[in-house]
Amino acid sequence: MEILYNSPTMSFAVIQTGGKQYKVAVGDEIAVEKIKGDYKVGDKITIESVIMKDDGTATTLGAPFITGATVEATITESGKLDKVYVVKYRPKSRYHKRNGHRQPYMALKIDAIN
Repeated sequence: MEILYNSPTMSFAVIQTGGKQYKVAVGDEIAVEKIKGDYKVGDKITIESVIMKDDGTATTLGAPFITGATVEATITESGKLDKVYVVKYRPKSRYHKRNGHRQPYMALKIDAIN
C-alpha cells in the first residue's frame, strides 16, 4: 500500500478552524468543530485561514495567514460527537456532581486548495 502523504508531488495545506490546525490534502475528509453560520449538508464552504501551503515543489508560510490562499470544502455530515462526562467529587463531604456535554461537529471533504 502506497502512503500518499510522503509522495513528493502531493500538495497539502495547513488550515485553522475552531481554534485547531489541520493538515489537509485534496480528497481528505476531516471532522472539525461546527462552523458558525446556517450551513446544511451538501453546502460548499471556503476556508480562508490557510497557515501553510505546499504544492510539492515550493512551500509558502503565512504570518499568520497566507493572503489570497483558500481551501474549498463540502460539508458531508453534521451532528454531535459522543457525550463527554465531567465529574466533580469531594471525598467525605457527600459532594458529587456529574454533567454531560455533546460537542457539535461538521465533517468536511476537501475539494480544492487554491
